[in-house]
Amino acid sequence: MDQTNPRPRVVSLLASATEIVAALGFEERLVGRSHECDYPPAVRGLPVCTAPRLRTEGTSAEIDREVRGRLARALSIYEVDAGTLAALKPDVVITQTQCDVCAVSPADVEDALRGLAESRPRLVSLRAEVLDDIFEDIRKVAEALGEPAAGEALVARRRGRMDGLAERAATLGTQPRVATVEWVDPYMPAGNWVPDLIALASGENLLGVAGRHSPRLPFEALVEADPDVIVVFPCGFDIKRTLRELPALTKRADWRSLRAVREGRVFAADGNQYFNRSGPRVVESLEILAEILHPDLFHFGHEGKGWVRV
Repeated sequence: MDQTNPRPRVVSLLASATEIVAALGFEERLVGRSHECDYPPAVRGLPVCTAPRLRTEGTSAEIDREVRGRLARALSIYEVDAGTLAALKPDVVITQTQCDVCAVSPADVEDALRGLAESRPRLVSLRAEVLDDIFEDIRKVAEALGEPAAGEALVARRRGRMDGLAERAATLGTQPRVATVEWVDPYMPAGNWVPDLIALASGENLLGVAGRHSPRLPFEALVEADPDVIVVFPCGFDIKRTLRELPALTKRADWRSLRAVREGRVFAADGNQYFNRSGPRVVESLEILAEILHPDLFHFGHEGKGWVRV
């Protein structure tokens, strides 16, 4: 960062990055956001610089078909409002390179800024694939804001909470076998940092792999795994919408044969606000898992807001 500009103007085009800036204590430096940035609530009043190029109101299967169709034709999922971005005159623009579907990419931003001679912001690209990467991204954002000490302090606080929970969970003698659902139709178990969270909460992760994108699997893979617990949090969906999409799973012939279904251990969580966001609230995601997996030991108050029993 230019040392003559100690308070850079920041546009965040990634919901988790917006949360990072706010958690670092510099929310007032945000001057623009993506269409998905909604936390903390005050950021909703900022100018919006992006929009999806596809319908987001369809079913899981319809959204999946449209996304795959656009990617197959090398078409972007999002558009950047070049006029709004230029008018905001940001010093720092934060985006990501982790997923073509999650948010705008650096290429999208560079295309929007091409030809705008007056706008030469610093582009910061985040790429969280496992849990440790989330904390490195916090440090990266803090450094871009010229506040590395704030980044280290935030990481220490969040890691401390997670370590304390993991130490308590490790005292338990059982590890429930956990299957996640990050997309309903087609079935996709969660990868990336979610298996790390399950391990910290003293669960045994099934199907999804840490550090890898969520795979497309046949429903029969879930039946064969026969988990003790199923946690459903489709990417970008809140609890209400998740419950609306559940029949794509629950109407399948083998659904009721699953151990988790028979024993009443199927849960819906808010993937949009928690599990799908690689930001500071990954701590709350861990707490939600702990409450679900070990209800006799953990009570953080997330039930009804962050998760519900199906």
